[in-house]
Amino acid sequence: MQEKLAALRRYHGISQKEMADYLGIDVRTYVNKESGHTQFKANEMFAISRKFGKPIDEIFLPTNFEKHEVS
Repeated sequence: MQEKLAALRRYHGISQKEMADYLGIDVRTYVNKESGHTQFKANEMFAISRKFGKPIDEIFLPTNFEKHEVS
């Protein structure tokens, strides 16, 4: 789940429908992406980053991402 994105969206008082409209996708598609069932496309991540004025990694990477090792 994109917990940081969901929290950021709620903080700004934006509905999932409004985010879907902003991205030009169906609301069900947005819900699936925010809940982690499907992935956001790169252009969608850039658009979301611009909307909230935050770097992509701050929104989409886990908080402790740098501590994970690649195996």
